[in-house]
Amino acid sequence: MDAPKQKLLLIHPDDDMLVALEDLAQGEVLRWENESFLIGTPVQRKHKFARRSFAVGDVLKLYGVPVGKATQAIAKGESVTTDNLAHYAADVDLGESKPYTWTAPDVARWQGGSFMGVVRPDGRVGTANYWLIFPLVFCENRNVEHLRNALERPLGYASDDLAAFTLALMNEEMDAPKPVVRPFPNIDGIRMITHTGGCGGTRADARALCKILAAYADHPNVAGITVFSLGCQNAQIAMFKDALARQNAAFDKPLVIVEQQKWDGGEQAMMKSVLQDTLAALKEANKVQRQPVPLSHLKIGVKCGGSDGFSGISANPTMGMVSDMVVALGGSSILAEFPELCGVEANLIERCVNDDDKRRFLGLMRDFEAKAEAVGTHFADNPSPGNIRDGLITDAMKSAGAAKKGGTSPIVSVLDYGEQTDAKGLTLLCTPGNDVESVTGIVASGANVVLFSTGLGTPTGNPIVPVLKIASNSRVAAKLSEIIDYDCGPVIEGKPVPEVAAGLLDQVIATAGGSYRAKADRLEQYDFIFWKRDISL
Repeated sequence: MDAPKQKLLLIHPDDDMLVALEDLAQGEVLRWENESFLIGTPVQRKHKFARRSFAVGDVLKLYGVPVGKATQAIAKGESVTTDNLAHYAADVDLGESKPYTWTAPDVARWQGGSFMGVVRPDGRVGTANYWLIFPLVFCENRNVEHLRNALERPLGYASDDLAAFTLALMNEEMDAPKPVVRPFPNIDGIRMITHTGGCGGTRADARALCKILAAYADHPNVAGITVFSLGCQNAQIAMFKDALARQNAAFDKPLVIVEQQKWDGGEQAMMKSVLQDTLAALKEANKVQRQPVPLSHLKIGVKCGGSDGFSGISANPTMGMVSDMVVALGGSSILAEFPELCGVEANLIERCVNDDDKRRFLGLMRDFEAKAEAVGTHFADNPSPGNIRDGLITDAMKSAGAAKKGGTSPIVSVLDYGEQTDAKGLTLLCTPGNDVESVTGIVASGANVVLFSTGLGTPTGNPIVPVLKIASNSRVAAKLSEIIDYDCGPVIEGKPVPEVAAGLLDQVIATAGGSYRAKADRLEQYDFIFWKRDISL
């Protein structure tokens, strides 16, 4: 006979709340080790209930850190909700900190391992070989789309679409497209970026856009670039080239640039000329072939979105262990989303190797929060309605679970949005929590695989880097199987995190080597939104 399913979980011995793994009915009597609880109010799955009674003003802990302050008296066994708990995070200063010690995970199984990477002339390694098309201003988005359409199907990169189904609904038939033998087999795809920037905003916005586009152009996953400019916009070609020179003074990839307002002869003639130049450049880009490279060339980014009450218990700790394993193998990891680190700053400061990074991290956090407060908002506003509905009721509670994505390894650098990391180890990157703005920044900083945990489900992807979607629970993994790449739900059922993390690391390696294709790529979910540095939580 199977053992009864566990209904409760205590995350940390110092916690003031327990997590409901199943819906709990009022009047149920449950035990956790030597403690007994009479459930005083219904508690929804993924939500928490009080471990003891609390008075108004008492601070409650989860994950061993303060995450909220009681706004009403809370009885032992009563559900903790937005009605009786408000966001609270302890003040942090640099002060004195003890030297941080870290025990690296056992990675003997992967020592000496490799993945099939794309090696650039400067030695940097990509996980793909894409041709990238983008505009310097939104006015050129249409031409970007036209060029992609002109290239994708003839070159064998177009995926199945819904056109045949549309005709079937109209009782008509469509001839199946003939398979195309790719003339450029070493190019993994034609990828494009469209955006709403480049003009109409501030010059600072234009410079920020050019900085991010330059980072994408220089990314080792990109073989070459076609760039469209209108001519009169703020984000001038010269501004982009300056950003590219600052990004990499030795940039030497094929680069096709066209400025429409300087073109004589009409738009069709311009597009045909760009197409000819791009095809000629693709021949050169096709010369690159994948080859075995050490796992130390993995540079992962870790992100969460559509989080639920299980994210910080299953998916995020699993990703955190993978982050530690990659670092132990000599690779790099990037932890972003500063609004979702509110409340865990002390632990992160303690892990910083350099004092300058401690000061920079705290300074970026305080500056971000001050700008939010200046326009009438706060980090406390970060949890979305979906987060709250599924058990993440304060920002500090969300942050305590979100920070688990960064594992436990030392922090070797702290970066602002758009800055590049060459460090081996864990980096903190200042981004908003906004899914696409954050992933856009993580990729600009050099990640070549992104791990994205979700409890509710999200299709977010990226134009040039694979984004693996990691489910916190098996229900969403099954329900949204077309967008979920890996299920961490077994952790909730008691499977050890190291065992689940080992499987996830194997999938990361397969993805990096091109033998596994991320679900977001299969769905052509190529999202790009750059952060203009206005307030976005």
